[in-house]
Parts: sequence; structure tokens; C-alpha cells
Amino acid sequence: MTNYKNAKALSQLTLGKATSYCSEYNPELLQAVPRCLNRDGLSISAENLPFTGEDVWYGYELSWLNSSGKPIVAVAEFRFPCTSKNIVESKSFKLYLNSFNQSSFSSWQDVESCLVKDLSDTCGSIASVKLFPVDNCPALHINHQVLSEETICIDDIELDIDNYQLDPTLLVDAISGNQKVENENLVSHLLKSNCLITNQPDWASIYIQYSGEKISHSSLLAYLISFRQHNEFHEQCIERIYCDIKKYCNVTDLTIFARYTRRGGLDINPFRSTSKLQAPMGRTLRQ
Repeated sequence: MTNYKNAKALSQLTLGKATSYCSEYNPELLQAVPRCLNRDGLSISAENLPFTGEDVWYGYELSWLNSSGKPIVAVAEFRFPCTSKNIVESKSFKLYLNSFNQSSFSSWQDVESCLVKDLSDTCGSIASVKLFPVDNCPALHINHQVLSEETICIDDIELDIDNYQLDPTLLVDAISGNQKVENENLVSHLLKSNCLITNQPDWASIYIQYSGEKISHSSLLAYLISFRQHNEFHEQCIERIYCDIKKYCNVTDLTIFARYTRRGGLDINPFRSTSKLQAPMGRTLRQ
């Protein structure tokens, strides 16, 4: 359990509370969660982030009315820079998107501009928004490689597991000390954590690309499995994994990309890297 669950900044969220659904456009439904809540505990300074990256969201339940009253539907891609002051709280995001349902807009461009303004105001930085027809969204074509064509799945390793509480010390012996530089692309589909507020499960495939001393696959897998009963938001889990690997493993270059399964018409895909600025396109089969 994180030490900020009862933080004052979270007390006003609609998350975990009964809410009514509004079908008329209402940007005031959006709520922000300061990124500093977990970054302070990780000793991450907003002025000196140890990574670059972004949070990529896809919205599958966006609809509005055109000027003739006819419904329009779209798939939306949202990108938030990891340098933004806030993350957008997911339930408020869903409620906000739902508020477009019975609202009239004259064009797709008007909807996109509206989304950019509201989401940028909420996250405290410039958000990127793209709208796609539901039968033509290249960004959501299934991508089996994601970060690399030579990706090793570590899920078949035999492990004896009896602890499902976050334990970063599982990485203490993850490197052998031989100093030989490796370049590996790894994936595990076993990442599960729980929502900080509601305790609902969050499921993801996590892709890890690194250069440095070889990391023990069994130690890494045991560490990832230790998130199974951990409560934290998606973006915060991935930043914690990034920081723990940097702390305990001798890596010079690190990229982490998590593809979470959708809930309520939204999926969240945090991307953090020492060298890459933008997440790759393409969804996974579970999405």
C-alpha cells in the first residue's frame, strides 16, 4: 500500500463514489491528480526527471451529435507528456467523455480542439488529441513486436511464489556482477496491480528494453509479480518499476512501456525511457 492513499489531493475525487452521468458537455467533470504524490516518495524531482516519456490513452466510447442531430462516433488517442504537473483521473475522464453524448458540434475539428483545451488545462501541459473513424485507426493495429522484433517473454519461467506484496529487494541479486553488456527486449503479461482508491484490478503487458549488465529474468519476473496486490495508479506503477530497475540493476539505457487493458472504454499506456521521447504505436491482443 502506498503512503499517499489518504492524501488530501485525492479526497475530492469522484473515483470510488456513486456518481450521476451527465450527457451534456461539461469540462468541469475532469479531475487532476498531482504527479508529485508518488514521485516525492521515489525522490523524483519535477525539475530533474530521470526519464522522458508520455502517457498514451485510447478512448473507445466517444460520441457526439453533428449539427443535424445525427450521432457521430470516433476512437480517440490522447497523449500526455510525463512532464505535466498532473495526471487526469480516469473515472473523471470517462464521465467527461460521456458528457459529449448529447452535445452538438459542427465538426470533428471542433471536438478535437475542445478536447485539447480541456485536457491541457487539467494536466497542466499541452495534451495531444487525435480522432479516428472506428474502422480506420492505424495506431490501434495489433503490434506483436511493440518495442522490438526480438522480444523474449519471461512468463514461462518456473518460480515458487508466496508473496504478492510489492518487494523491490527482489531485484537486489538480479545482476551477476560480470559487467558484460547486454541488450535485451523483454515482455511479461503477468503484471497486475490494483487501483489506489477502488482496489479494482488493473492488468497489463509490460515491455522492458535495456542495455547494461544482464538482468536475471527470474528475479525480474518475481519482482513484477510482487505488484499483484499493490495499490497504485497505472502511471505511478510504471515510474516505480523504472526507478527500481535503475536503482538495483546496472543499466545504461532503459525503456519501459506498459499496455493496460481497457476499463470503461479507456486504456492507459505509460511510457518511460532514458532516451526515447514517444511511445510506439500498435495495441496488443489483450486490448
